[in-house]
Amino acid sequence: MKATRRVLPVMRAAGSAFAKTAMLLTVAALSLTVASSAVRAEEFVLKFNHVLGPKEPYHKGFMNWAKAVEEKTGGNLKIEVFHSAQLGVEEDIIEQIKEGANIGQNTDSARLGNYVPEIAVMNGPYFADSLEEVQKLNTLETVQEWKRTLAEEHGLKVLSFSWVQGFRNLITNKEVKSPADAEGLLIRSPNAPIWMESVRSLGCTPVAMAYGEVYTGIQSKVVDGCGNVYPATYSTKLYEVCDYVNETQHIMLINFEVVSSEWFDSLPEEYQVILEEECEKAGVEVSRQIMGEMADEAKTKLQEEGMTIVPYDEIDIEAFKAASDTAYETLGLLEVRDQIFSEMGK
Repeated sequence: MKATRRVLPVMRAAGSAFAKTAMLLTVAALSLTVASSAVRAEEFVLKFNHVLGPKEPYHKGFMNWAKAVEEKTGGNLKIEVFHSAQLGVEEDIIEQIKEGANIGQNTDSARLGNYVPEIAVMNGPYFADSLEEVQKLNTLETVQEWKRTLAEEHGLKVLSFSWVQGFRNLITNKEVKSPADAEGLLIRSPNAPIWMESVRSLGCTPVAMAYGEVYTGIQSKVVDGCGNVYPATYSTKLYEVCDYVNETQHIMLINFEVVSSEWFDSLPEEYQVILEEECEKAGVEVSRQIMGEMADEAKTKLQEEGMTIVPYDEIDIEAFKAASDTAYETLGLLEVRDQIFSEMGK
C-alpha cells in the first residue's frame, strides 16, 4: 500500500504535464489555423471604370472578366465594374492609377501617348485591319518596350489591348464618299493629338468633346457628327440625330485595360497571372462578338430606324488612306508606323 501511495503523485504529475503539453499544442495549432485563415482571407479589390453604358457589349465583357477572376482566386480578388464613367473622367482616373490607387480604366493608346508618345500610333487612321493583327502587335518587341516604359516609368500596367471595338465610321447628316465630301464637317473627337489629327486628315475639322456629350452635341449642332462603331452607334441612339453611316472604317478602335503597376505588383504572383490571362480572354471573346454578329445586327437595326448606309465599296478608301498619312507626319509618327508595319510584315 505504501508503494502505491508513492506512485500516485508521480502519475498525477505526469498527467498534469501531459495535459499542459496537449493544451499548448492545441493553442499552437489553433494559432496556426487562425494565421493560415487570415492569409487565405486576404482580399484585393480593383475598382474598374469605363465610359460606356451598362447595355454596351464591353460592360458585359468586363463583368465576365470580373466573374472569372473572382472564381479563380476563390473570391480573394474582386473587380467592381463602374460603367458610364461613374468614378470620374478618364484622364483624371489615369492620374489616380499612376499614383497607385486600386483603380483600373478602359482607355486607348491615344491617351497613353501622353506618357509614351510612340504608342499613340496604334490609334492612328488605317493602322490595323483585323483583330488578328491587333493580337500580333503584342508579340512585337517594340510594343513590349512601350508597355515596359509605361509600367516602370509611369506606373501604368497594361493588362491587355485585345479589346477591339471594331471599325469607326463617320456618322453624319450628309453622304461622305471622299475627303472632299468631309471637308468642313465638324466631327467630335476625344481630346488627344492622334485622335484630333486623324479626324483632320480625313478632311474634317475635329472638335474635342467628351463621349457622353456626343448625342446632345449633334442635336444642338455644336458638331456635325462623330466617328463610331456600329453597336455603339445604335445603343447611343445616334440614328435620332444623324442620317448617314459612312463606312470609312478609318480607325480600328483598340482599347487598353490599365491598372496601377504599384497595385499590380502588390498582388500574389498567382493573382497577377489570373488577372492578365482572364482580361485577355474576355477581351478577345467580346471583340469577336462586336466585330461579327453584333456589328451586323446593329447595322440592320440602324437601317430599320431610317439611317442610310454608305457602303465601304462605294467610298474612295485609297484617297482616305493617302490623306491619313498627314496625321502621322504631323505628329512625327510616320517612321514609327512604318517600323511597326515592317515588324508585322505589312
